Amino acid sequence: MGHIRDFYAREMERMGFGDRSLNLKYGTDKKLTLHEVRGQHKTAHYAVQSGNEIRRECLPALKEAEIDAGTETILIFCNLATWDEKQRRFTHKSPYYAGGSYRSGTAWQLDSPELDSFNLKLKKPIIRDGQYGRISLGKHNSIFIGGIAHELGHALGLPHCAARPDEANRGTALMGSGNRTYGDEIRREGRGSFLTLAHALRLASHPQFSGSVKGLNAVATSSIGDLSIRAGGRSIRVSGIVKGEPPIYAVVAYFDPDGGNDYDSTTATAVPAADGRFSLSSSALRRSKPGQLRLFPLHVNGSAAGQMSRTKFRYPYHIADDGTPDLTMVQLRVELAPVLAALARNDHAAARELATKVKSTKAAAIAGNLTRRDAPTKTPAVYDGEEATIALTSLKPKSARVGWERPTYNHIPDRTLLLESGGQLFETGIYAHAPARHIYELGGKWQSLEGQAGLASGHTGSVQFEIKGDGMTLWKSRVLRAGRVQGYKVRLDGIRQLELLTDPTSDGPGSDWSLWLEPVLARNTDR
Repeated sequence: MGHIRDFYAREMERMGFGDRSLNLKYGTDKKLTLHEVRGQHKTAHYAVQSGNEIRRECLPALKEAEIDAGTETILIFCNLATWDEKQRRFTHKSPYYAGGSYRSGTAWQLDSPELDSFNLKLKKPIIRDGQYGRISLGKHNSIFIGGIAHELGHALGLPHCAARPDEANRGTALMGSGNRTYGDEIRREGRGSFLTLAHALRLASHPQFSGSVKGLNAVATSSIGDLSIRAGGRSIRVSGIVKGEPPIYAVVAYFDPDGGNDYDSTTATAVPAADGRFSLSSSALRRSKPGQLRLFPLHVNGSAAGQMSRTKFRYPYHIADDGTPDLTMVQLRVELAPVLAALARNDHAAARELATKVKSTKAAAIAGNLTRRDAPTKTPAVYDGEEATIALTSLKPKSARVGWERPTYNHIPDRTLLLESGGQLFETGIYAHAPARHIYELGGKWQSLEGQAGLASGHTGSVQFEIKGDGMTLWKSRVLRAGRVQGYKVRLDGIRQLELLTDPTSDGPGSDWSLWLEPVLARNTDR
């Protein structure tokens, strides 16, 4: 932990922030203070997915030590690794992930006797790692000590990011794949890992690094006015006027190509002028891919106006084969921004009024669906309209169950609201966080269902979609991840009951924000 603390301190010092780093607690014996907790079950009971259970088992010991885990950054070392010193074999089944914000966070790590910063320099012996195969003991330590540094970053609220081409001479970004290169320079096997300026800016005001809790519990508010997002050759240029309370000292941008779980997102930064005006740009854009621009205003109390990679300031784009940005979706978001802002402050009357002023056809349709308050009352089986086609979200399901939050239609249940997937915005859709099941009574009156399926942008899960009719599988998607949508069209002749299912797949339900996008029922209306 001392080695990791010193790494963060060096990186913060290198970028001009002074000697700021983790606030580790030591006892009178000058040793790191640890709190020992014995698991309530035998080792065989626990697995990689046991993080929350293990955390719950730690809470009584922390409470006894007068530590509120809900307001602190905690690091849990799990004794769920096996190290055979004679055979030089290593395996583990430990939770190895993290999450948090400027107010609190938790990182789960593994502990094992051979993990020691003094071993980072060793090119020998060669060990057999159950996950990484034959590697040196030094590289093994790089991966797992680097993993602690990386996951601690998440516990402090940092998302993933990659080095830009102009940063690559420093090595690998810690919050990208830098967990696997930490300390490589000690063995002269590479440049090692580094902290990006974007993340140093975010950490500069974190209470762990600033040593200040002033305004810690203040509700941060922020807005970006006069926002301009435009293409300049093969770059995206962003400018605006940022305002907020507590005061905002910087703006960090992430340019995240779809499909990489944000490991490959690159960053840009700006320090606003006294009036809040800022500008930034990036040409480090992945060709031939959709992506998402995310903006984070940084408040002096540590808030980033969002958590990890979540922010209300997010804008989809697409980069052409020649590297030229297509910002059509950005313009849609900008056009919808006043409506979204009104909804965010629960001013539904203003949102409905603003929706009537939206000019473009697609944006107007999205705004209308977002502000419509009346829920469908008729099922497809009893619908008596004359239309040959109708959005499935205009009809009432028999039942609906989702794996997280609540069933919602034509928006997702968080403050971003919009149905965004694969670099596109959709007018209608069904939120179906896996595992989910939506049942519709058709009464044998409909001939087909057509639409697309995908994950909500900004979420990194993996999901398989399935459509059933009267209990029979009519269509099943491949396993879909961020950045990919898949179309479907199924025949429904004679089908009386329709089921829409989402399966979280073998990696579990984490971040599986599944969406049924623009599902449309069709029928023959000839009499």
